[in-house]
Amino acid sequence: MKNENTKKELLRTLKFVLFSASAGIIQVASFTLFEELLHLEHWLSYLVSLVLSVLWNFTLNRKFTFCSAGNIPVAMAKTALFYLVFTPLSTWWTAALTSPSVGWNEYLVLALTMASNFILEYLYQRFFVFGKSIDTAKKK
Repeated sequence: MKNENTKKELLRTLKFVLFSASAGIIQVASFTLFEELLHLEHWLSYLVSLVLSVLWNFTLNRKFTFCSAGNIPVAMAKTALFYLVFTPLSTWWTAALTSPSVGWNEYLVLALTMASNFILEYLYQRFFVFGKSIDTAKKK
């Protein structure tokens, strides 16, 4: 039983990694579009690309990683709470670190921010957002 649960959690983690990677591709591609073609401010490029990736990641992970039949609006509200904290903080440090006075490369800041988001979001979704509703969706 323990070995079966371990395998299940490893598979769940692998799915989260893969879906997060796809969300990361969406975030980097849209960020690059906003930065290089539209020449938006760094913080705005980051913010819009983050929202796009969060919507993608939430949808796939709810259905395929956590297999949750729980209340979608409640799960989305819990996810929104995470981003009510993470987004202003990460937008602030993106603006601060890429400012002319600090001068960090915007892609380095984006990569570090995405890494911190990945780790924190997995823990938050696994134990808070979907913790009680994991594997409640019916298999087709």
